[in-house]
Amino acid sequence: MIYDKSFIIVEAGALPEIFMKTLETKRLIQNGKCRTVRDAVHETGISRSAFYKYKDSVFALSEHVRGSNLTMAMDMEDNPGLLSAALNVLAQGGVNILTINQTIPINHIANITVTIDTRSSDILEIMDELRGIPGITALKILARD
Repeated sequence: MIYDKSFIIVEAGALPEIFMKTLETKRLIQNGKCRTVRDAVHETGISRSAFYKYKDSVFALSEHVRGSNLTMAMDMEDNPGLLSAALNVLAQGGVNILTINQTIPINHIANITVTIDTRSSDILEIMDELRGIPGITALKILARD
């Protein structure tokens, strides 16, 4: 099977350590903590050749979706104010909510699909905050464009 340059989303814990170290190396360079690739790879403990092999193929989700729309699905308990709490997290995170769709709760669980503009936000931080809200039982990214 021949693959084009498509993207997949994989949970960080399922990835080989080299990918995470490549991301950390890129972060050290981008935020100015290390001035050179040599310094950054020394800090993270990978070789320069490994860094150069993966640097253009490994991206943090927040790095890749910035400036685009993201559709996420949340399963949440049918509790008063829970949707409002989730929308407040999105608003405080600086996203522009483009669409909201909610199903009728079945077995006291409703599914909410939200499409947001992520240009001026840290989507990873927002998703962590959403996961921390009691009553949100599932959260996943469905699509991005």
